[in-house]
Parts: sequence; C-alpha cells; structure tokens
Amino acid sequence: MTFTDRVKLLIAGAVTIGAIGFGSAQAQQKFDLSPEQPNRLRVEKNEKRIAEIKDFKFVENGVFTVGISTSGNLPLHDYASDSKTVIGYDVDLAQAIADSLGLKLNLVSVAWADWPLGLTSGKFDAVISNVTVTEERKEKFDFSTYRKDELGFYVRADNPITSIKEPKDIAGLKVITDAGTNQEKILLEWDRRNVAAGLKPIEVQYYDDDAVKDLAVQSGRADAVFSVNATQAYAAGINGKTKLVGTVSGGWPITAEIAVTTRKGSGLAAPVTDVVNDLIASGAYKKILDTWNLGPEAIDKAQTNPPGLPKSGS
Repeated sequence: MTFTDRVKLLIAGAVTIGAIGFGSAQAQQKFDLSPEQPNRLRVEKNEKRIAEIKDFKFVENGVFTVGISTSGNLPLHDYASDSKTVIGYDVDLAQAIADSLGLKLNLVSVAWADWPLGLTSGKFDAVISNVTVTEERKEKFDFSTYRKDELGFYVRADNPITSIKEPKDIAGLKVITDAGTNQEKILLEWDRRNVAAGLKPIEVQYYDDDAVKDLAVQSGRADAVFSVNATQAYAAGINGKTKLVGTVSGGWPITAEIAVTTRKGSGLAAPVTDVVNDLIASGAYKKILDTWNLGPEAIDKAQTNPPGLPKSGS
C-alpha cells in the first residue's frame, strides 16, 4: 500500500483528526506523517539502566539496532510521506528505549516472516514490531511487554450503540470481521454462546476490500466492525466516520500483550522492561500512546516473559 493510498488528507506533513473515544468524539489532534518527526518525544538517558546493560554485546557499539516489519500499518509502523522513512508508535517507543539506554537508534526493515531468524542470528538486538507474547515464542525469545493486544468494535459515528462489552451486546447485530483470524474465532464463540442462551444470532460478514467494508457500515448493511483496534483507531481518527464502542483482548478470554522481543537468555529483556516501566512512571509512555490515538491499549506495568497465549491445541 502506498502512502498516497493510505492517506489522502495529508497537508504539509500532518493530518488533522478527531480522536475517537468510547462512543463519542474527543479533542482534535494531529498525526505528523513527515519523515523528520520534529515532535517525537525524546527522553534523558538513565544511568541506572545503562549500568544494567554494561555486559550486553550490541550488534553495533553504542547503537540499539531494532528489527521492524516492512508490512505494518500506521499507527504502529509504516512509511512516512517520503515513502522510505519508517514512523509510528513502535518507532517512537524504540527511540525512547534507545534514549534511556544512552544509545543511538538504528531501524532495520525486515519482512514479518523473517524477524525470528534475523533476531536469533544477531542481525539486530531486538524486534519491536507488534509481536504478541505466546508460549511457543517464549521457547526461543524473551519478552518485555509494552502494549495490550486489543481488538475493537467500531460502529458508524452516529450509531446509537455506545458499548459492546460481552456476547449479549452483539446479539442480532450484523458484524464484519476478518476471516481466519483470532477476531473471527472470538466472534463465532460469542455467537455460539448467544444462541445457546436463546438470544438472536449475529450475522457475520466478510469483506476483502476496506472501501466496501466502510460502505457497508456507513450504509447500514452492517452494524459494526470487529478487528484490530490500532488500525481502526487510526482510520476512525482520520475520517471521523466511525467510533470505538468496546475493546476485547486479542487472546480472549486470555489477556494478550505486545512485547519488545529479544534473544532468549541474552540479558537484554530485564533492562528493557525496567525502561518501559520508567517511561510509564514518568508519563512519557502515555504521551507516546496518545500521539497515535492508542490510549486504550496502555498497560499498567511492563513485565518480562509473562504468561503468553497457549500453544495451538493446548
């Protein structure tokens, strides 16, 4: 997807948007899509955290080398208005971690399927690319959590629906979701529970084309979209056509979290976790989230190697 396809409202490197909260429009904010990112939050180096990494061998001395997927989307990570510089929430967090550790940041673009090999082979020190903690991945990697893995229910901005929290809230609704995903599995399970309880079934709809999906919601052919919250929050902010009415953990009924991924036993995970908790305590973490309209995905405390999503079949 090209930058032009993604955003056609770009004016002088910034997009004015209405930040959408649970059921109502909030204050206006701007998404800066310029490669320079002049307003990116920077933090002071932390000598205590620097001492924690004194024995770690970085790919390049004095540099925090981070792998980041080339197949992402804003607000997490994607190309800026120059179509070559990667920007987004993950980049801002990586910069804050590098700053805290007294290091320069070097981003290395990598295809999603290739990040595990790139990390284990020493091509980069860490991966910050919307990686969910799973028990299977924990066998090979260490994790420092920094964001909830959230799915969101979005409805047309003027829809009277204001809250979707549990299965009964979607009984009888027409809901769009993504085939072959966790969100589809969750939606079908909620529908099964509703039917078992004698409630109206939901009508599940699937669309491959985002424009057609948007038209279905705006025309009333669908009541809601249930998909990845981050990308929906960004789209809702840009076009103002939809609003968030509820979030569900991406691993429902288990809580799932996104994490900085490091080599197993490398010793980098604990210092990174400490840095994220420093950012939470200082308020910098919240500011970075709010920059990209991701407030609902904030965690209260970063953890090293918390319980992850179970292995398939377990």
